[in-house]
Amino acid sequence: MDLSPLQYGLGAGAGSIVGFSLGLVGGGGSILAVPLIVYLVGIKDPHLAIGTSAFAVAANAFANLLNHARHGTVKWKIAGVFALAGVLGAFGGSTLGKAVDGQKLLALFAVLMLIVGGLMLRGRSASGDPDVVLTRGNAPKLLGTGAATGILSGFFGIGGGFLIVPSLMFATRMPIYYAVGSSLVGVTAFGLTTALNYALDGWIDWPLAGVFVAGGVLGGLVGARLAKTLSGRKGMLNTVFATLIFVVAFYMLYRSAGALGIFG
Repeated sequence: MDLSPLQYGLGAGAGSIVGFSLGLVGGGGSILAVPLIVYLVGIKDPHLAIGTSAFAVAANAFANLLNHARHGTVKWKIAGVFALAGVLGAFGGSTLGKAVDGQKLLALFAVLMLIVGGLMLRGRSASGDPDVVLTRGNAPKLLGTGAATGILSGFFGIGGGFLIVPSLMFATRMPIYYAVGSSLVGVTAFGLTTALNYALDGWIDWPLAGVFVAGGVLGGLVGARLAKTLSGRKGMLNTVFATLIFVVAFYMLYRSAGALGIFG
């Protein structure tokens, strides 16, 4: 697909917005990637937007994973079992997503955004066992929640970190700072699986994905720096960002309803 220089510039800007939000509030930002690619960049095909977004999110997650690994906040064995189950789910979910009408998929995506916004308004405890390891007791929970999260991630072409973090905490009782670091293994794996599945049908614009990732890196640096300054207002930032997600979700529902002829 041939895009104009303006569209590639908007793609870099969209990536910056996603990266900035991730750096600022630490989660949920990648949910904006698909609507930004569709409505800001102007990609008409929702499947192309989802495939491109999946790769860009995976690339950004991998970059963040390296940083968390250096700080020792990744439980590799636990994350590996979770990701292994999730990769199978992501392949199945993305295969199903490719078969769904694009406008219906965007409408369902908007509903998911409303759920994400609601989850962002809830506080999460920082308590847990920092010495948790993979055991026969928590492995079944990891496999089950990993597969379920992978299916949703693949179906919608999202990173799924907002689902992976609470799933890891539920399955292993690890503290949130370990869950966030470990979740990036799954986000990377699920995103790459979904992107590969979409790439098989030519549903990734590689140059657009490249500028989106580059913009995301720059935006993430700015957001992370600002987050330190506003660290005492974390609750307010989450509320503001959740509100933004709600607004975008309702706009997507409105546009999708019109495209599907629901308004006549």
